[in-house]
Amino acid sequence: MPRKNEVTIAGQSFEDLKKHNEHGAEYWSARALQSRLGYSQWRRFEQAIERAITSCKESGNPPEHHFAGVGKMIGLGKGGQRDVEDYHLSRFACYLIAQNGDPRKPEIAQAQQYFAIQTRRQERSDRLATGLERLELTFSRMNIHSRMVKTMCLWLHDNHINKVRLA
Repeated sequence: MPRKNEVTIAGQSFEDLKKHNEHGAEYWSARALQSRLGYSQWRRFEQAIERAITSCKESGNPPEHHFAGVGKMIGLGKGGQRDVEDYHLSRFACYLIAQNGDPRKPEIAQAQQYFAIQTRRQERSDRLATGLERLELTFSRMNIHSRMVKTMCLWLHDNHINKVRLA
């Protein structure tokens, strides 16, 4: 169920569609995303996937790390089953599919909005983390400086007392 202030794709949270493989890596099923991105036909959705794979390749990323081809059994009438093509998609692959999907589809526009917002949130989070690291480093330096000043004061005080005793 979508949380407050969360952008949804076809009324469902993108994160709710996430699955984990036996190694704990997250992935999304292309078949599960297909209808949520406004595609009723696999062949049309597969065209968007192919454009996303091309984009992945051209950006220097190995597509096999983001688009894992898998088979999936689907139920047919009268209890029969058939093996259909599917992909296990990384988050990056889902992003590329949204960017390479049909922009006339409202669901694609929602997915593009989702990824734009998530990217902005990550940028802000990264900037905040960098700011906190700088602040911690500054406090650490201040603490070191403070200890050095205290040590110098004690040394000067002790040195002054020793001079007074010698005089």
